[in-house]
Formats: sequence, structure tokens, C-alpha cells
Amino acid sequence: MDTATPAVTVALHDGTRVLAESVRVDARRHGELLLPAVDRVLAEAGVKLDAVTDVVVGVGPGPYTGLRVGLVTAATFGSALSVPVHGLCTLDGLAHAAGLAGLTGPFAVATDARRKEVYWARYEDGRTRTAGPSVDRPADIAEQLAGLPVVGAGAVLYPDAFPDARGPEHLAAGALAALAAERLAAGEELLPPQPLYLRRPDAQVPKNYKVVTPK
Repeated sequence: MDTATPAVTVALHDGTRVLAESVRVDARRHGELLLPAVDRVLAEAGVKLDAVTDVVVGVGPGPYTGLRVGLVTAATFGSALSVPVHGLCTLDGLAHAAGLAGLTGPFAVATDARRKEVYWARYEDGRTRTAGPSVDRPADIAEQLAGLPVVGAGAVLYPDAFPDARGPEHLAAGALAALAAERLAAGEELLPPQPLYLRRPDAQVPKNYKVVTPK
């Protein structure tokens, strides 16, 4: 599952292929959409929740509010089912999806970080990250990524900086699950299910607030 971007996405993978997948793009309803998506995917695959052996969750980078929905839900399932919970960089999932779609050679992935910034990373191919993840203004990395295809919603939002925008625009959890299954089968360790925020949350405690004490 992944909620690090506006896409709320869940997939069920049997180690060989994706059995079912759900993708809904709604930046404001992560909490409302995630659990129904889990139910829908399990029902479509004809699998009960207690058959799940591992949980994989996208750890971002992404905005604080949306990202934590997926992480907390994954941790809850892991605890309830007594199964391991693995983290995977959301940008890696998008890169893998682009590779599965036929994109070859060096490219970058960029998602919307708000505040007129993007979360981005550079890849040698759909499985190999060579730089990032980082958060920057598009104009500040345009020269660095010049001539490269850029996958994701961040590229679509800033065509002046990323003229060669490519799909997919949003992550589908099937690609995230396929990459995780491939790495686990190879004996690789995935990331801990901890958030990659890369910057402070939008909501912060005000500075120099007035302290009120009882008389």
C-alpha cells in the first residue's frame, strides 16, 4: 500500500504476479479510502486477510498527513497479523512502474511536494536509484536533469523545468509490490517502515506564542 502521493493505492501480490490492485487519486481522503481499498482488493482476489504473509508500504517521500495514514495502517496490519512490515521508497515504485512500461536508460522521477517543490530521484534503470531522494524547486534541478525523461506528477506540473514528462503520473501499488517481491526473493533487506519526510511538516507550533499562566 502507498499513500505518499495523491494516489491511494493497494495491491495484493503472490510473489509472482499481482492478483488485484486498486488506485484512487484523491489528495484529501487518504484515511477514508485506504481501508475500503484493502477490502476491495482482497475480495477481488478471493483472499482472506489472514492469508497475508508480508506487508509492504511506501515510505515516501511525501507530505506528512497522507504519508502517515499508510504507515500507521501497515503497522496495524503487521501487528494484528504478526507478519513483517517492509518499507519501500515511493519513488522507487514509480521508477519500477516506468521500467515495466518500457522506459529504459537514465531517467528521473518527480512527485509533487507542494510549496512549489518536487520530491525527486534519479535512476539508471527501473531498479537502480543513483541519486536522491531529495526535495527541491524544479528550477534548481532543471539543469541537473536536462535531457532526461522525468516520470510522475511533478514533471507534469512543471513542464518548463521538465519538458520530457513521462508516465505513469501516479504510483500503482502493483509496481511497488512487484519490486518488493523481487528484492525479498533475492534476499535483500527492504527499508524499515519509517517515513521519509525530507522536510518539516506544514503544520508547526507557532514561534513566540504567548504563554498564559493562571493567576
